[in-house]
Amino acid sequence: MSRLPASPPPNVLSRLRFKHLQLLDILGRTRNLRIAAEQMHMTQPAATKILSDIESMFGAPLFERLPREMRPTDLGVLSLRYASAAVADLGKFLGEFSAQKNGGYGHLAIGAITGSTAQLVTAAIKEIQQQRPRLIVRLSDQSSDQLALWLEEKKLDVMIGRLTEARQETLFNVEDLSAEPVWAVVGRHHPLLEQASLEIADLGSWPWILYPPATAIRHLFDETFAAAGLLAPVGMVETPSIFATLELLQATDMISLQPRAAVEKYVQNGVLGRLAVPIRRTMSNYGIVTRKNETPSQPAQEFIAILRACAERLGDHAPLHVAAPRTAT
Repeated sequence: MSRLPASPPPNVLSRLRFKHLQLLDILGRTRNLRIAAEQMHMTQPAATKILSDIESMFGAPLFERLPREMRPTDLGVLSLRYASAAVADLGKFLGEFSAQKNGGYGHLAIGAITGSTAQLVTAAIKEIQQQRPRLIVRLSDQSSDQLALWLEEKKLDVMIGRLTEARQETLFNVEDLSAEPVWAVVGRHHPLLEQASLEIADLGSWPWILYPPATAIRHLFDETFAAAGLLAPVGMVETPSIFATLELLQATDMISLQPRAAVEKYVQNGVLGRLAVPIRRTMSNYGIVTRKNETPSQPAQEFIAILRACAERLGDHAPLHVAAPRTAT
């Protein structure tokens, strides 16, 4: 391979084209030049030439050519992140332009953690749908670490969750929104429901359904067990899915630590039971997360205002301030 220039030429912006970013975005997802060429409806030699032009423009190799994959270098990872965000941004613009041209109200992509979705986000979506009945809302229910990645890639307009890494302080604005109390819950026939008073130590011999390790509620569980001098549960299932958890709780004698908002109605309806065990630790508030140095779209601004009002009405509203990085949910 010919030696690349030591630094990018000054006219990179005038030479960079959307097809360059599109190829990087597809390569970032597929790690395969042949598949990328097929998705762009071109030959593999043509895709190879485009990638070579990109690396020549930037003056650095972006991928290692391995037998089974195209592995991005450190500079490649950086380039892929920005290419993905640029492609997503253009796609969002075209979608909104088309919707408004045809008399619609555009799109709103929301990412939310489970505890917020159960009551707060649902109430806010209901209200904005009343105000903008033709607005297309896309809701993604995930943990904060995944939502933050999608927000950075501009696949989301607004996120309801927590920061997960220190570097995200430079990327996002965070506004505290609501507290998130937790309950220990079981299926309605669980033997422990017959005990009027319980401590965490009483739960150590039972299997648990837990959120993945990167989440705030899992961190809370680990802290609670450690404070009681207990080892990990005898058996566990890890899942972020509230639906899978509900089915498992009803079919087994497992226990789960869940956001109160996500399970309260199931306890009230007799589907689940709440264990009378004190959880003496708490999770940090979750909040509204948006990208810095970027004005949200009009629908996003309206949705954020509705979120604040709904949080006030639901009673768990937190004092608003810029939040520090926190463990994910």
